[in-house]
Amino acid sequence: MLSLLLPIVETASRMSNQGGESANLEPTERSPITVFVCETQPIVVEGLKRVLDAHPDLVLVGESTSVQEALDDIGTREPGIVLIDQSLGVKTTFEMIPRIRARSLHSQTVLWVSHLTEVESFRALQTGARGILKKTLPVSSLVECLRAVGRGNIWIENSISNQVVGFLNRRTMPRLTPREQEIVSLISRGMKNKQIADRLSITTGTVKVHLMHIFEKTGVKDRFELALEAHRLVAIDPEERESASA
Repeated sequence: MLSLLLPIVETASRMSNQGGESANLEPTERSPITVFVCETQPIVVEGLKRVLDAHPDLVLVGESTSVQEALDDIGTREPGIVLIDQSLGVKTTFEMIPRIRARSLHSQTVLWVSHLTEVESFRALQTGARGILKKTLPVSSLVECLRAVGRGNIWIENSISNQVVGFLNRRTMPRLTPREQEIVSLISRGMKNKQIADRLSITTGTVKVHLMHIFEKTGVKDRFELALEAHRLVAIDPEERESASA
């Protein structure tokens, strides 16, 4: 998966560089790109409306502050782009991306973020996001991103694409012991230290020591990130994953 994603990230970076030169050019003879926004702050939505009103090729067709309401509206409106605010939560956002595609197959997702870590950026692309846009970027970048994704391209701001490429270059497959692999697998199923200790007939202190070694070997920072990376680190039975999420 890492080797497959790296060319996409590099291509996205080139698109970002090329697109910047023509961001202010109005497309001609194209159907408008419809946009739906999931945003918790009304003042931000109002600002987005004003920006899109100034560009006839970009049309805001809906807005929502909740996940379920957004999914229902997206299924009905089938927008070309769904712009998701990071304030919904990283985990919620990642879970929402495939659900959007299930409701509206041609809708593409753009994450509108204040900050994403390297692993979060990688995970967003892996989950199916077609754009990652920082809220600190100028309006021209917002317009450029929406147009690029609306035409079927991937758009990533340069600093983020550099982070992801750096992340991919640094990540090598760590050698975990059989016991460490067991713990990673159980972490991916949502188990806590006490549950893992009981399952493996060891103490919670021993579990913590194993986790410390796993974090050191893999470079992950916390249990959530470890759960996201578990499929890469160990072989996980799909049936176990389904039972954990049930």
